[in-house]
Amino acid sequence: MLSMVDGQFAFEAVTNAFSASFGRSADRSPLVAILGGRIAAFLESAATSEAFDWQFGDVVDCRHYRVHLARASGPDAYRCLLTLIDHTSELRTEQNLRREMMTDSLSGLPNRAGFSELLEEAIGDRTDQRERFAVLIVNLDRFSRVNACMGSMTGDELLITVARRLKGALRGRDVLARTGGDEFGILMSLDEGRSDADHVAKRIQGALATPFRLSDFEIRVSCSIGIAFGSDGFDDSEDLIRHAQFAVKRSKASGCVESYQTQAFHVVREQFGMETSLRRAIDADLLRLTYQPICDLATGRVVSFEALARWQMEDGREISPTDFIPVAEESGLIVPLGRWAISTAATTLASWDRRFGGNCGTKLAVNLSAIQLQRDNIPHLVENALAASGLPGARFTLELTESALISDPDLVAQTMQALKALGTTVAMDDFGTGYSNLAYLQKLPIDVLKMDRSFVTGMLADRDKISIVRAILSLAQALGMQTTAEGIESHELAQTLAALGCTYGQGFFYARPLEADDAYQFLVARNA
Repeated sequence: MLSMVDGQFAFEAVTNAFSASFGRSADRSPLVAILGGRIAAFLESAATSEAFDWQFGDVVDCRHYRVHLARASGPDAYRCLLTLIDHTSELRTEQNLRREMMTDSLSGLPNRAGFSELLEEAIGDRTDQRERFAVLIVNLDRFSRVNACMGSMTGDELLITVARRLKGALRGRDVLARTGGDEFGILMSLDEGRSDADHVAKRIQGALATPFRLSDFEIRVSCSIGIAFGSDGFDDSEDLIRHAQFAVKRSKASGCVESYQTQAFHVVREQFGMETSLRRAIDADLLRLTYQPICDLATGRVVSFEALARWQMEDGREISPTDFIPVAEESGLIVPLGRWAISTAATTLASWDRRFGGNCGTKLAVNLSAIQLQRDNIPHLVENALAASGLPGARFTLELTESALISDPDLVAQTMQALKALGTTVAMDDFGTGYSNLAYLQKLPIDVLKMDRSFVTGMLADRDKISIVRAILSLAQALGMQTTAEGIESHELAQTLAALGCTYGQGFFYARPLEADDAYQFLVARNA
């Protein structure tokens, strides 16, 4: 119990714990010396109670108390009950846990959460000072191979050694953190502008250039570095870190130190949004196939149609295949998209036969992606589609690109042999634009070579293109293959290709990609 008379404090009653820490005499108590003014203000106010936190002692042995003041009942208004609750151990436990949560246990550096907090503290709300900061993300290239080949303990040893070298390459005021398994973050201040970040990046590359000696192995470590500058604008610290991580992805592709580019980030975000919309479109069956005719150059009759995916969004906007097909391949959506295309194409061809009253006299060609070949059982898928539609394999053509052939030659060879066993035709699409390998052409059961439109367009005015086309046609003839020329846009070009020995033609001269009903009408009229 504490009272105040004529501005002097007196302890009327104290507990043993209180007297051990703060004494029994108010005039010699450090508590009164420090908190006397606040207690006096409380006693002179109309408040009946008050509570606040108080730290007592130096930094090394600081105690934390929760102070409660409660006015005593009775005629004397200058008496109160003073209660101190010591919660030092709780706060120290909380601080230790927080420190562990913010620290990487392997390297002792701040982890991702700790790095984000340090960045927030350094920049805070000082928007006018943001241009003075930059974040570098350093990602070790092919680190997973070290773990896979030498074990996780060696990988941990390498990470610790890398952290030491990075620390040595930085300036004293720069902050190093381990933000991921093989990723380090650096918060640096820019004294001389953006060139400071470039200098630090070069020092990091130089520090990692010397091989690492681990056990009996000499390991060389390369890294990708992405930089995000505070002056580029961001909402919070996490945004700045994500911007630097985005720049790292570009660095892995280019092999150079990359800075965050707002425009490139917007493109990626747009693609991510497109991926979400495409997934919904596939699930809701909102895509459709159009069909471009492939004609016999000698007779002009339609011999096949190439099925091409088209996507019209709910707002009526048509998305080009050159935009959504790469997104589908990167996200893996090309697998369900490819399954849908094969099934839909077979169903469409079967419906044409029913309308015609028998075999309508044409094939359908469907494109296969390299990712489809690796992740899906294409022969089984085609077999099921043929069985469901009642079509023989000879009515189907599967088109593969050269990139699909080189991705996994053994798997592609097995797939193509299985497709041939079903009676289907196999065509190599865009021939001449990839890594042409004559050994593949000789060994694989390819029936048709499709010349890319880049060789055909403008061919009549370019002798070099004519020479290339002539060489491709001669090669196909020597290997017993038929040929299809893409991009035919004039009668003269079709005649020239036919004279050179090309088998089939495809292009706007014959027709643009048609809807299913229009394609059937075109077929009937053309082959009448």
